[in-house]
Amino acid sequence: MDMEREFFAGFIKIHILYHAVHDGEICGAGIARELATHGYTVSPGTLYPTLHRLERSGYLKVEQRTERGRRRKYYSATAAGMKALAKSRERIKELVEEVLERG
Repeated sequence: MDMEREFFAGFIKIHILYHAVHDGEICGAGIARELATHGYTVSPGTLYPTLHRLERSGYLKVEQRTERGRRRKYYSATAAGMKALAKSRERIKELVEEVLERG
């Protein structure tokens, strides 16, 4: 993985947590569309393992539902996910202030 992709991988995880917290629940297709509006092109082979890792790490919980004969997974933030997002926001703010002030 090149360095730029590594940077963006972290941004994507934070973006996923943000929407899981603020939207209440997300699904893979929906978050892929949301990420695309911000210029991220994320393949299913990247997105779904990322969602699964966030779930295994305790930041997301999943609920499976059947809709129109298809099983879908909906993800929502856990308390640990909310805490991680809050901590990330603090660090992002600090970083942005430093980067933008010093150029």
